[in-house]
Amino acid sequence: MRAAPGAFIVKERIELIPRFELESGETLEQVPVAYRSWGRLAPDGKNVVVVCHALTGSADIEIWWPRLLGPGRALDTERYFIVCANVLGSPYGTASPLTIDPATGRPYGPDFPVPTIRDTVALHRLLLERLGVRRVEFVIGGSMGGMQALEWAFHGDFVRGIVPIGVGGRHSAWCIGWSEAQRQAIFADPEWRDGRYEAGRGPARGLAIARMIAMISYRSFASFAPRFGRERVDDGGAMRYSVETYLAHQGNKLVRRFDANCYVKLTQSMDTHDVARGRGEYFEVLASIAQPTLVIGIDTDILYPLDEQRELAAHIPNARLAVLESQHGHDAFLIEEDAVNDIVVGWRREALDGA
Repeated sequence: MRAAPGAFIVKERIELIPRFELESGETLEQVPVAYRSWGRLAPDGKNVVVVCHALTGSADIEIWWPRLLGPGRALDTERYFIVCANVLGSPYGTASPLTIDPATGRPYGPDFPVPTIRDTVALHRLLLERLGVRRVEFVIGGSMGGMQALEWAFHGDFVRGIVPIGVGGRHSAWCIGWSEAQRQAIFADPEWRDGRYEAGRGPARGLAIARMIAMISYRSFASFAPRFGRERVDDGGAMRYSVETYLAHQGNKLVRRFDANCYVKLTQSMDTHDVARGRGEYFEVLASIAQPTLVIGIDTDILYPLDEQRELAAHIPNARLAVLESQHGHDAFLIEEDAVNDIVVGWRREALDGA
């Protein structure tokens, strides 16, 4: 097992699960799960908060959500045992295309199966049980992390509350379309070579373009217009629009820290997201979620429009909707940290502390 160059992981711990069966029926052997934790687990094992990361994130909350983490904050390290585990398919320590397949002695590469969001949550449940966790106070996450938060609701009394941010109850055709465009950028790269290449040495250009496509969906017109306008800059002797150089920078930055096979598997995993799959009629399934739920939407999100969060809040019986007002679009949940922190702290006091 190895991480991509420039990986996020700072102080990860690895728990090895001997055997794990995916929803597809495929079985993984000797499954590493990378995680980080903050605070101390109470003797009764019930003071736990689970944080779920987004598509290209990692278990390092300190890097991508630092202002929510610490004494007195939403993720109060003096009160809670905070756990963030890396998802299946990601290059940051949990089983993925970069992991060595025990059966072959080589990295799985493109042969790694597509995990579902439910698979990741089921694996993380095993991790928590091994850590001695008996109950989770709440689960929180944005985007792909929000998908996991919703799936945790179906673990019954093990979870007291959930906070899904910037997500819907199922991946829409709109979102699947964005994901497919990104995958096709990778598949079109000459280095893809009919879908096979050495793990960690994938189509850099294709992955960079995929990230450029994604970055547009993560922001908004109101975010791009004042920041870039029609400004041109000198880019190595060639005059380019400022927004072009920004997107190129974001694409190249991801290539330095991620793997294309992982990116494909993770976007496919996100496309499996549907809380009603195999459970019944969609709105009836939402109505079966019993936990206090804080749904946070972003007013300028074009990827997961606010209507999707309104839908969740309208059909989950004990749900409250909070709207994050920001010009930054979908990524606002990572940018407007203080606002997110205040919303979560207020809900926690009202919905959980007094219960």
